[in-house]
Amino acid sequence: MKTLSSILIALVLGCSLASCDSNGTTADSSKPKARGSIGEIILVIDSVKWAGPVGDELKEIFESDIPGMIRSESKFKVNTVDPRAMTRILKMSNNLIYVTTFDDKGSASQVINAQFSKESKEKAENDPNIYSLRIEDEYAIGQEVLYLFGNTEDQLIANLRKNGDRLQNLFEVRERGRLEKILLARKNSAANFEANEKLGIEINVPASYKVAKSENDFLWVRQITPSANRADISLFFYETDYTSEEQTFPVNILALRDSITKQHIFGDPEDPNSYVVSEKQIPPAFRNMVINDNFTTEIRGAWKTNNISMGGSYLGYLMVDQKKGKLYYIEGFVFYPNEIHRDALREIETILLNTNVSWTDDQGA
Repeated sequence: MKTLSSILIALVLGCSLASCDSNGTTADSSKPKARGSIGEIILVIDSVKWAGPVGDELKEIFESDIPGMIRSESKFKVNTVDPRAMTRILKMSNNLIYVTTFDDKGSASQVINAQFSKESKEKAENDPNIYSLRIEDEYAIGQEVLYLFGNTEDQLIANLRKNGDRLQNLFEVRERGRLEKILLARKNSAANFEANEKLGIEINVPASYKVAKSENDFLWVRQITPSANRADISLFFYETDYTSEEQTFPVNILALRDSITKQHIFGDPEDPNSYVVSEKQIPPAFRNMVINDNFTTEIRGAWKTNNISMGGSYLGYLMVDQKKGKLYYIEGFVFYPNEIHRDALREIETILLNTNVSWTDDQGA
């Protein structure tokens, strides 16, 4: 194991998480492959610190609720481990976070602190903005190891509060990348052909998804899983003309969504009154972003059928392609009664963010 002393000394003072990158070494083929489920984080920390203010900030970053859900579900599955109880197996985890403060004299924190040299601690003391260090493949191939530290708890808390979104995004992007390699190893070319022909967009969906409905402005693909071990996931894609900025207002996005599902998606295909609607008692959460140079609004919420007892969670994106003068609404929704929806929503997010609404015929299918 490389010492944190040599790595920290090489860092530029005042670095943030964005600049505290990998140590640049090549992967050691003799190391084992990292292990662990998607979205799982092993957090190595003194139990007293986890139960205190530092733990509260970490929980806000990694265990905060996914917005728009029917019930409380955290963004990541966090398992805390006492530093003194770390085993070889645990050190092979995909996502490993060590947390300590240099003023902590407890035996658990001292196990982590012993990895920092006196010179490293002095550098951190002289620049309170140094609070994190990323090392890839430290114990296993394909691993992300993150050290979060501070001279005092107050200093560490301040940095966590300031950089919480960045820390959260680091693991969200990483886990989507891991999942993408698994999901899109085999793609449904027929579904992509339908999207090209009917909507003028390029989609990437796993081979396990099948086309349920295809029209000139609408495509529905579905992964039907009668097993209780996997969620029933549907994805749909819709195109219309972009005529006004008002179409991107949250109230109008919600109205558009409900108009699409009322026309196309039913809990019981034989019952026209069983169409899908947004759950109004749980306010959806909206977030603006830019994806592939297109203004995009993310919406997370809950759905139900109009007249039968079915419901679940959904994640959608309204995308504007001003060059084409088109507005696209793409969504994935989950039916998985009494089970956790977090993994299914991450799957939906990974697939939908691989959609290219700016696709044109001259780009090829």
